[in-house]
Amino acid sequence: MPPRHYLQFKDFSVDEYAYLFERTAWIKRKFKNYEPWHPLFDRTLVMIFEKASTRTRLSFEAGIQQLGGFAVYLNTRDSQLGRGEPVEDAAEVISRMSDLVMIRTFEQEIVERFAARSRVPVINGLTNEFHPCQVLADVYTYIEHRGSIRGKTVAWIGDANNMCHTWLQAAEVLDFTVHVSTPPGYTVDPQLAGVTSEGRYRCFADPMEAARGADLVTTDVWTSMGFEHETDDRLCAFADWQVDAAMMAQAKPDALFMHCLPAHRGEEVTAEVIDGPQSVVWDEAENRLHVQKALMEYLVLGRMEG
Repeated sequence: MPPRHYLQFKDFSVDEYAYLFERTAWIKRKFKNYEPWHPLFDRTLVMIFEKASTRTRLSFEAGIQQLGGFAVYLNTRDSQLGRGEPVEDAAEVISRMSDLVMIRTFEQEIVERFAARSRVPVINGLTNEFHPCQVLADVYTYIEHRGSIRGKTVAWIGDANNMCHTWLQAAEVLDFTVHVSTPPGYTVDPQLAGVTSEGRYRCFADPMEAARGADLVTTDVWTSMGFEHETDDRLCAFADWQVDAAMMAQAKPDALFMHCLPAHRGEEVTAEVIDGPQSVVWDEAENRLHVQKALMEYLVLGRMEG
């Protein structure tokens, strides 16, 4: 059978996510109890990086090792990919020497082309368009703290970037609503986001209105990797889209705050919020490790008992 890939959030069904979240909890409990679990013994994960990383590299490298496998780090600057080797050729070779591939790059087209020629599962570790592993961790973190996300409201404040796109896909799959507020000129493109229905999200010109009644408020940096040349313009455009205490007060009293990190305190979020009692950013970051372990296990071995 052809390998199963995870390139954007809508690649999995609601039933598969239910299994992954349950499996994540089981794997996390074993980790916290110092109980070894090595279902991927002697398996190899190749990690290909074109973009800088802290959480993605650490969570995948530690995760495969905790599952009994090995990680191989490749950077496009010091591999043949950086010297013009076709993505398709690299996929043919790398997938013959490994059991899983994770790619963190710029255009979504690159991971799509790689996956089309890969003999093993390919995971999107981040592209300009999508960040499925991060939202996988974010949704799990919400479930861990508040229970099911079905029927809830998530307020997305800031840029219509890869995180925003992935939240919109998650809302379609998992049946919740996203309130999106972006500055003029940085609005959602449904086609780019890969969403098929506008029924699962609403757009607000006023970020305060977007946050009103939300169960979760989340944001990201104003300037994503690859758009650094726009930094000065974005600092001006996004000035009113900072998540602060007043904005959090518009959300439900027990609303959570999330940020995929790294964060710029004083820009997209105040220190009072990200370091405050409603913030779960550190649990969110840690859960990258646990959800990705469940994801890797599932892609290689399918559903597991126990």
